[in-house]
Amino acid sequence: MNILILCTGNSARSIMGEALFTARSNGQIQGYSAGSNPTGTPNPYAIETLQRHGIDTGFARSKSWDEFDAADAPVMDAVITVCDSAASETCPVWPGAPVRAHWGLPDPAAITQPDAARAAFEETYQKLAAAVDAVLSSPDWASGGGALKAALDRARPAA
Repeated sequence: MNILILCTGNSARSIMGEALFTARSNGQIQGYSAGSNPTGTPNPYAIETLQRHGIDTGFARSKSWDEFDAADAPVMDAVITVCDSAASETCPVWPGAPVRAHWGLPDPAAITQPDAARAAFEETYQKLAAAVDAVLSSPDWASGGGALKAALDRARPAA
C-alpha cells in the first residue's frame, strides 16, 4: 500500500509522516511525501527528531507533489494532508486518490527558537506516531477503500 503525505513545504510534518508509515508498518505501507511549494530541503529539526527515534533519514528530501502526478509515479492508495488550516496554508488536493484524509497539525517549522523548535518537532512527531499506530491497529485498514478511510479519519490527531 502507498500513502502520500502532503503539506506546503515538505520539510517537516509530511516527511515525518512518510517516515512513520514506512518504519512502523512492517513493510505493509510505503510512505511518500511532497509539498505544493517545497522548501528544497528537509528541516534539520525534523531530521534530528526522526534520528533521535531511531528512524533512518536517508530517504528524506523535499519535493513537489507534481512528482507524483507523472505517468510513472507510484499509484497511491491514500493521500493525507497535514497542513493545519487552509486559511493559513495552501493545501494541495490530490486528484483521483481513492482515499483522502486530513490530519491538520501546526507547523513546527514556524518556530525559530532552538529549544522551543525541538519541543514542537517532538510534539508533532508524537502526534503523528500515535495517529499512524492507531491506523495500523485498526483491524481492517489493509483492505483499503472505506475501511482505510475510516481508520485514517478515526486516527486524526488533535491539533
